[in-house]
Amino acid sequence: MQITIEIPDEVAQHLDQSEENLSHWLIELIVADAYRCGKINTAEVGQILQLPTRLATHAFLKRMSTYINYDEAELDQDLQTLKKLRVE
Repeated sequence: MQITIEIPDEVAQHLDQSEENLSHWLIELIVADAYRCGKINTAEVGQILQLPTRLATHAFLKRMSTYINYDEAELDQDLQTLKKLRVE
């Protein structure tokens, strides 16, 4: 989906961003807000922003002042992964 928005020139000047950087910055804001609201999970944040690792995703969320939502399902998944690794 492509969405076009108009930003007044004086606002754009205050943001001090090139057009390409502004577009990426707005996507980051939307993704961080969607994560905060619980609409997407950590893995989806990484996929949308094409971040290479889970740690890069966590660094992004930290940079956006967003707390990581680590729920019981993610804990269970991590425990299962640890059990698999111990067996190997």
